[in-house]
Amino acid sequence: MAAAAGPVPLPRGGDTGLHYDRYLREVIDFLEKDQHFREKLHNTDMEDIKLGKLAKELDFVSHHVRTKLDELKRQEVNRLRTLIKAKQDLEGGNAVDHQALLKQFEYLNHMNPHTFEVDDLDRLIKSATKDLENYDKERHEEFKKYEMTKEHDRQEHLKTLDEDERKKEEEHYEEMKKKHADHPKVNHPGSQNQLKEVWEEGDGLDPEDFDPKTFFNLHDSNGDGFFDEQELEALFTKELEKIYDPTNEEDDMVEMEEERLRMREHVMNEVDSNKDRLVSLEEFLVATKKKEFLEPDSWETLEQNQAYTDEEMKEFEDHLVQQEQDLYQKADDLQKQRDELERQQEQLNAQKVELQQLHHEQGAHQVQEQEPEPQVQQHTPQEHHEHQDPAQQGLPQTHQDLPPGHQDAAHDQPNLP
Repeated sequence: MAAAAGPVPLPRGGDTGLHYDRYLREVIDFLEKDQHFREKLHNTDMEDIKLGKLAKELDFVSHHVRTKLDELKRQEVNRLRTLIKAKQDLEGGNAVDHQALLKQFEYLNHMNPHTFEVDDLDRLIKSATKDLENYDKERHEEFKKYEMTKEHDRQEHLKTLDEDERKKEEEHYEEMKKKHADHPKVNHPGSQNQLKEVWEEGDGLDPEDFDPKTFFNLHDSNGDGFFDEQELEALFTKELEKIYDPTNEEDDMVEMEEERLRMREHVMNEVDSNKDRLVSLEEFLVATKKKEFLEPDSWETLEQNQAYTDEEMKEFEDHLVQQEQDLYQKADDLQKQRDELERQQEQLNAQKVELQQLHHEQGAHQVQEQEPEPQVQQHTPQEHHEHQDPAQQGLPQTHQDLPPGHQDAAHDQPNLP
């Protein structure tokens, strides 16, 4: 029969690195508060958990726990919707189908955003198990990329130096590598020698009194009867301090964390027989009786194992060149788009000026058409008489105006000087 799973079939302690880590831990914490579920968890092996048998026990947990799980799920769905909305805003604000995008989050049933059901627990366990297995692989890939980037930047820096400066820089680089490699012997992780050193230097106990069961209980920090990944990694601190010092130029703390990950993976592969990512007391005690525990091989540290091959470095360099070309092409395309937009803007401005001029001319023409023509004022005889000079009223203006018989008399009168 497979060994029983621990109180939690998933990592405890520090952050798992999963984007739903908080949701995962809150669900587990509340489930463990239910006595029935906790007992089932203790007595269920990892294979049955992966097959979904444990999830069915959710139907028997208390109403209070189920109500809290419903609330946790609603909060998580709202968090995911907020993330989708933020991503939508960054990418242009186009309309988005939230239900379709929620499908990518396989660890919960998005079709029912209100209540936490058996299917939700089954999805959560399976997704976390799969994602955690992939998480370590992704961390190794990220570290490899980090190391190749570091080497690429170093080579690019050398290209900017003259011959003498480049020679000095290369000598300094080799000196730092040599200093980093000059450290005390590193014990094989999980071996008797390594654990005895923790027992003596960390716990302050006599190495002659080393007892595996006592050691396990001392370092099972949460007292659940299991070593989780974080508790295991804490055991390697003494070994890592032999290699890395944050105050030393030659020591890279990113590399230290990769070394810690390598050590933990190695011990898990050797000791975790049921592959539940936990080490039970039983598994630990069995491992302490193996030859690998008593007579381990030497441990090869990172400086003895380059993180990447020459072929991988070449592919990485080619990828960087392609990225650079793509960026130049994108910049060129953006400049062309900008030039075209400026040209269109100039055309629009010219059309605007033409329209304004046309509008002005049409307005002036309409004003001219609306102005009234000048009218000649006509007067009645009476009005004409009233407007004559008073001195001239009643006086004939010419001889043609004289009564008949007087015209000749006026004509015969001599002109006065």
